[in-house]
Amino acid sequence: MDVFSKLESFGDRFRLERGLTPHSDWIACHRLLDPSSKELSRVLEAERVASGQKSDHATALTVMAVYAGTVTAAALLAWALERVVVDMRPQNVAIRLSDHHGFEAVALREPTVVEAPVETLVSWVLDEHLLPLASAMRTRTRAGLRQLNGGVAHGCAAAFCIASRRGGDVDLLERAYKEFLAASTGGLDRLGRVIKLRQGDREGLFYLRNTCCLYYTSDEAVKCSSCCLDSVDDRVTAYRRVLADGVIPH
Repeated sequence: MDVFSKLESFGDRFRLERGLTPHSDWIACHRLLDPSSKELSRVLEAERVASGQKSDHATALTVMAVYAGTVTAAALLAWALERVVVDMRPQNVAIRLSDHHGFEAVALREPTVVEAPVETLVSWVLDEHLLPLASAMRTRTRAGLRQLNGGVAHGCAAAFCIASRRGGDVDLLERAYKEFLAASTGGLDRLGRVIKLRQGDREGLFYLRNTCCLYYTSDEAVKCSSCCLDSVDDRVTAYRRVLADGVIPH
């Protein structure tokens, strides 16, 4: 099984299209790093309409969390599972918008995969992609950079946590996450933490956020399962129910 097939086996969140099909309205991700670009406007407006957010800064925080948890998540999981780095630098990635919360598809212009250390993963995913995007959204919407980076931290952790509950080796994923976090930039280690829980015969990784993406202020009016507005004890209790029920929280 090649790395792309293995990623897809963990769910649509990790599916990467290879090559850009013509006339499919792809948005080049490197354009999103320009805070004045029409592409960034389109992404923010699509999320505002889809989720019914009430403010620009809340929309930006929601976009940042879902972007980090879907667009670049495959690169993190590929490295955790195979110790390879998928080239998800922004100039090699494109997204297609959805009518619903999140994105319809993620594509690579060139499906490049290299054997590389965690420092390359951090450079390509954080330093060249997610953190500059957070900075662009800060400039565009005045959303707080700490909260935006909290969305980055949450999204990155989601790759390891969700895979741990979809058949991935929990101990391997936990070790990989700790290695990624130790090498990460942007102060991700201060913005939340991953915990390992067991309930009955099920085990998994879960994230405890220290920042809020304000999704509860949208028309959806629901809090994320990792929301820092809930106590740690309440979140752990809810996560244990997740394990008992065998479902995947967002």
